Amino acid sequence: MDRLCMGAAAAALAAALTSGTAAAQNLEFIVVTHGQAASAFWSVAKRGVDDADADFADVDVSYQAPEGFNMVQMAQIIDAAVAAQPDGLVVSIPDAESLGDSIRNAVASGIPVISMNSGSDVRKGLGVLVHVGQTEYEAGLGGGERWKDGGMTKAACVNVEVGNVALDLRCEGFAKGLGQEVEVIPVQIGDPTGMRNAVSAYISSHPDLEGLFVLGQDGAIPTLEAVEEAEKLGQIKVATFDLSDEILIAIDEGKMDFAIDQQQYMQGYLPIVLLRLYNKTGVMPGADVLTGPGFVTKDNAADVISWAKDGVR
Repeated sequence: MDRLCMGAAAAALAAALTSGTAAAQNLEFIVVTHGQAASAFWSVAKRGVDDADADFADVDVSYQAPEGFNMVQMAQIIDAAVAAQPDGLVVSIPDAESLGDSIRNAVASGIPVISMNSGSDVRKGLGVLVHVGQTEYEAGLGGGERWKDGGMTKAACVNVEVGNVALDLRCEGFAKGLGQEVEVIPVQIGDPTGMRNAVSAYISSHPDLEGLFVLGQDGAIPTLEAVEEAEKLGQIKVATFDLSDEILIAIDEGKMDFAIDQQQYMQGYLPIVLLRLYNKTGVMPGADVLTGPGFVTKDNAADVISWAKDGVR
């Protein structure tokens, strides 16, 4: 009987230890971004999140976002994520003023936080461990310098998400690189006809315009269509941030000059890798992890098109 009791006790202890080990390895991470997973850009970022989730059996990840660019709703989602006490939180920070309190609360609650996509300029002040993405000002700067080197002097920014500080930084950097004052054409995501009309009106009233620098891929094709309708293709260059199938084809065909690629697949994938390592070993990069900017031009568009078919570009 004693032997039976000892055997049962040993089995119970082994089960408890096994259960405890499994629970310790079952890391829960939550990703909260300002972009919906159905969009051309964010679907690639979410693919990175999903692939990381699938690659690590000891990690469970959920991806959450507000309906549209809604900072009040996004702050509420972050607050709910903090209440769930995950082992790690990944956030994009398009508006630090609106999201700051929620992110600071996560940090104060002992949750390791990594920012991705937007927020490189504010993440230290919020207590965020590291940023995975591109520095927006410098990315815009590179685009402006590229056109300045080609002799351009007159250009405008097409802002697809007014209120997103990251896009403001892109345009500021672009103006600095171009060495000229740059006006902003505000347009609305989800309204391609309105986008095209707004750009068309600007083209009509600015006959000396040489370039349109689109701050997000959702406005790229409507902008290109406005240039084509004005019969100024070649006279007015179009460039954009981020990629889509249509953008890549337009670049490959020589209709669009270039796209700045921040490689958002890595922005989704790498934070999960870093949080997993941090939970298991306490290690974290000593500096932000830059995923861009990279330039997609006619010279390399065909290669990028082949990678985009796999959902990673």
